Amino acid sequence: MRSGHPGRWATLSALGVVFGDLGTSPLYCLQTVVQATGGQFNAHSALGILSLIVWTLILTISIKYCGLVMRADNRGEGGILALMSLVGANGFKPGFKLLTAMGLLGAALIYGDGVITPAISVLSALEGVNVVTASFKPFVMPMAVVILFCLFAAQRFGTEKIGRTFGPVMLLWFMVIAILGGLSIARHPGVIAAIDPRYAVQFMMHSGGAGLLVLGGVFLCITGGEALYADMGHFGRGPIRCSWYAIVLPSLLLSYAGQTAFLIDEGTVAGNPFFQIAPAWSIYPLVMLATLATIIASQAIITGSFSMTRQAMQLGWLPAVAIRQTSDQIYGQIYVPAVNWLLMGATIATTIAFGSSVRLAAAYGTAVSTTMLLTTVLLFRAMRQVWRWPITVAIAVAGFFVIVDASFFLANLLKVADGGWLPLSLAAVLFLIMITWRTGSEGIRATLRQSPESTDRFLAKLKSGAIPRVDGTTVFLTRSAQKVSRLIMDHAHFAGVLPRHAIALSVIFENTPRIVGPHCTVVDNVGEGLWHVEARFGFFEIPDLRRALLNVPGLDAAVDFDKALFVGTRDLVVHKHEGAILRGWRLALFAFLYRNSVKVVDRFNLAPENVIEIARQIEI
Repeated sequence: MRSGHPGRWATLSALGVVFGDLGTSPLYCLQTVVQATGGQFNAHSALGILSLIVWTLILTISIKYCGLVMRADNRGEGGILALMSLVGANGFKPGFKLLTAMGLLGAALIYGDGVITPAISVLSALEGVNVVTASFKPFVMPMAVVILFCLFAAQRFGTEKIGRTFGPVMLLWFMVIAILGGLSIARHPGVIAAIDPRYAVQFMMHSGGAGLLVLGGVFLCITGGEALYADMGHFGRGPIRCSWYAIVLPSLLLSYAGQTAFLIDEGTVAGNPFFQIAPAWSIYPLVMLATLATIIASQAIITGSFSMTRQAMQLGWLPAVAIRQTSDQIYGQIYVPAVNWLLMGATIATTIAFGSSVRLAAAYGTAVSTTMLLTTVLLFRAMRQVWRWPITVAIAVAGFFVIVDASFFLANLLKVADGGWLPLSLAAVLFLIMITWRTGSEGIRATLRQSPESTDRFLAKLKSGAIPRVDGTTVFLTRSAQKVSRLIMDHAHFAGVLPRHAIALSVIFENTPRIVGPHCTVVDNVGEGLWHVEARFGFFEIPDLRRALLNVPGLDAAVDFDKALFVGTRDLVVHKHEGAILRGWRLALFAFLYRNSVKVVDRFNLAPENVIEIARQIEI
């Protein structure tokens, strides 16, 4: 929990933002299993399926994510990119290339899942009306589109306000599904026996190939696990764990057990058991509450996507985009307009294309199951490198979860042809974008290190007065670590003059979320009124350069940052004839991303009237 955020509100907000996806999985999980089994049940098979769900929730969410993965936080921030950075795999360094690729692919897959989660959640809730009447069926998809549009439009108000609004609704939701499940259990209390894991083992041993289809449906009960980890920075691990163990897990277990009791009683089931266990008079209110809950379910993946975008941007894997801080109390609460509207477009298009939750269920789970497997591999590295666990303990724990995750991964591979290709394709595109951006950015830095003039010759010209000086302070924003930045030389060459105080400022984002203490230090006092200064920020921070520069030790007292001019670049990427690192469509893609990345004035909180940009051609 962050300072200044009351515990009760943090827990309630976490209930509204973090657990929407996990909390609404009873709407479609067993419905998917019903389809996989052809709707035929006996007591033994139903108990086996329920046992699979119970132990999947306990092992994967309670133990793996809440118990272990959330321990692997990077200064309070979660998500697979934060985990990748924690184990030192941020970059294609020798020995880390595979881990880096795993982290990037896992992050890209979460974006792919983020397109399907809102669509399947809202559709599954609205389809509950079909239990009473089929007259509303033609209106389900259009209503879902309208609801999804309103949800994404509301993101600009911020996670905290949304969470405080959604928290009480989700608390009511969990109470209702727990009561409905409890009433159904009372009619068939024998389902409690499913707590025995032997039922799950026996079911998988005797179900043959159908067991994998069922396992793919069972996996839908935990699809919100990765979003839970990615959202950790919004509220902290304490409120999330409290909400899970005290409210969410008991309610989910009661709901799934209640639906299973209904399956045992009926023997043959068609449709969604979630709504069938409710009294007929309660269907319409339940559909309204379920619709609200599924709107909230979409929130977890949306906020998780915002968090991962900032991490990827600061770590150098995505181009800079505009980010808005939406809370003055909790730093992790942000709004990323570009990601929000892209997700909205893809989600609405998916909703229209698939049209029903039954069809979407075939596409759901492939991305998350892959990400969960990749997270476990990275977690093993954290066990050894960060926590210093003995090798035998780390292998035993990680190996067990690899077996669990691999089982779900294989089960979900069966869905690829029926729609699983969609999130995987989206993830592949984003993965290529990340790799291309990083490669191109490194190529630009390499080009800029090749100065047209030597540092000693440039300083000699300054000392001799060959380059006129004018009063004032100019801060040159540079990526270079050279003694005299090429940007300063280019400015002096084209402008014919140089300010009395010229500061080359390198902005560096560390592999930790936030930097404690002074942000700026003098790397080199070059002489002749030139300094090289480094500003360091965490990868979760929104840099305020002017504020960070106010108290830099080692600078001339005459340097006045209140009236300083900031000079950045708006470089044009062109093809390098020899030794090009990007060619063809990848070069065109990088050039497009580079042209459209957010401008310096927006990213570093600088007043537009104090910023100028110089256009240059950069060969890579």
